[in-house]
Amino acid sequence: MRILQRFCEMGAVLLVRNTGMIMSNEDLRRSMSTTEVASGSQEAGPQLFPRNPPSLASARRIVVKIGSALIMDPLSGSTREPWLETLAEDVARLRARRQDLTLVSSGAVAIGRHALTLHQTTLPRTDRQAAAALGQMHLAAMYRKAFARHRLKTAQLLLGLDDTTERRRLLSVRASMLRLLSLQTIPVVNENDAVARSAASFGDNDRLAARVARIIGGDTLVLLSDVDGLYSADPKLSSSSILIREVHDITPEIERMAGGRSSSYSSGGMITKLMAARMALATGCAVIIADGRDAHPLSAIDAGRACTWFHPSAAARSARKAWIAGTLRPAGVVGIDDSTAMQLRLGESLYLAGVRSFDGQFARGDAVIVRDNSGSEIARGLTIYSSNELRGISARSGLEDGIPVACSNIDQLVHSDDLALTA
Repeated sequence: MRILQRFCEMGAVLLVRNTGMIMSNEDLRRSMSTTEVASGSQEAGPQLFPRNPPSLASARRIVVKIGSALIMDPLSGSTREPWLETLAEDVARLRARRQDLTLVSSGAVAIGRHALTLHQTTLPRTDRQAAAALGQMHLAAMYRKAFARHRLKTAQLLLGLDDTTERRRLLSVRASMLRLLSLQTIPVVNENDAVARSAASFGDNDRLAARVARIIGGDTLVLLSDVDGLYSADPKLSSSSILIREVHDITPEIERMAGGRSSSYSSGGMITKLMAARMALATGCAVIIADGRDAHPLSAIDAGRACTWFHPSAAARSARKAWIAGTLRPAGVVGIDDSTAMQLRLGESLYLAGVRSFDGQFARGDAVIVRDNSGSEIARGLTIYSSNELRGISARSGLEDGIPVACSNIDQLVHSDDLALTA
């Protein structure tokens, strides 16, 4: 009988708690293990950070928000196609390890306003709409060209606020996006700024990205911008500012650390990123704020580049599992052996090697029922493989259809974070 044993090293992380007082830089230095100041130097301190930082490798469905400053150089006005090609390489690599990617991209207004020589700080609504209409054409072409080189298909979705708040329209958007993901296509989402009214808009793409993560059941939201992450103070104004590496609760102290909007080419700032983080964390989705200006920004995060990770609370993770168990309609059934059932009850993920049968027609990300040897339901979860992919594995194994037992013990069918015990 296969028994999986895993040991985790527990590392302390920075917890900024609500004490009713603003923490000084000295207080922050004393509470951190490795502190990074704007100059890039490091100060040794108590080892309160985990030795092994979080990684994107554990994510299953990732939403990446790309800021305007990454798409277009605000000084020269030139678009950054070479950078976008390195992002496409990153996305191809993550797709190869069976991770779903959705992009939320700014840049249409920035491209359009430069082409139309509309460089004033605040644009009238009609000028902004005109810039968006022109810029969106160029932006879509940039993505199609860069991703096609890696044999990746992209699909454009332009959303309005009502598309994410009115239930019928929201369900339609969700169905469309999930179908695109099941077809191995990269959705590229933007607000429909060409027709958006200020009173009925998202306000910025950080919050749009958080809504997209909620709609498609994303577990990790990456906010790429022109800053390393959340600092104790504005690093452009304070040489003693400290990069906050991990946050477990967005307290008033954390909110006070956010500066104002700084770029005329970007509608967001750290304040809006914290608002987006709060929205995503409430659904059990982890959030990363990272500097995306260099080549291969997602690979850099994977390699441990300094950034800020926001972790959802246990209550939010429980709410996500309740949503999986009680809200989603299952599209299939998976049968497992007794030892695997025991492992699931101990909090393990469901691995392909423990699957004995499956039934139904389901896509990646669909909910499935997990049954034990007696046929009793023990759990529900979101599957990483589609039923067609499982049948392909069975065929290559030379076994009966629906019994993919000749698989590696490291191949997961359902991650533990996406598995809710029901019995």
